[in-house]
Amino acid sequence: MRFRTTILQSGKTATGIPVPDDVVAALDAGKRVPVRVTLGGHTYRSSVAPYQGRYMIALSAENREAAGVSGGDEVDVEIEVDDAPREVTVPDDLAAALTAEARAAFDGLSFSRRRALVEPIEAAKTPETRQRRIDKAVAGLAPGA
Repeated sequence: MRFRTTILQSGKTATGIPVPDDVVAALDAGKRVPVRVTLGGHTYRSSVAPYQGRYMIALSAENREAAGVSGGDEVDVEIEVDDAPREVTVPDDLAAALTAEARAAFDGLSFSRRRALVEPIEAAKTPETRQRRIDKAVAGLAPGA
């Protein structure tokens, strides 16, 4: 589905893509829809979700930069339902640090929560920082955490 919209900016840096109600209805996949978004020749995975009385797709700084767009820009957007499984590759050192209970807790998390645990580990610039982030992730997965 293609549509034209204006990128909304909230605060200093938060941006989102408003999705018209008729586009969401045409997707025929409910109110929270996993989608592949193409914007300015850049494609990424996200979700259409209700937000403050309208449907929105989050637009991170990384995706804004890759698409060459900013808040306030009028843009052409293409979205399609994304049926592919959403998986997070667990780094070997994190996998080795997880107990069976912690791994079960990790596997029970949503895609976005798993990604939120893994991305900071992968972004660490030093081995010490990486290990601290692994330790923090493992502690957060412990029973009662």
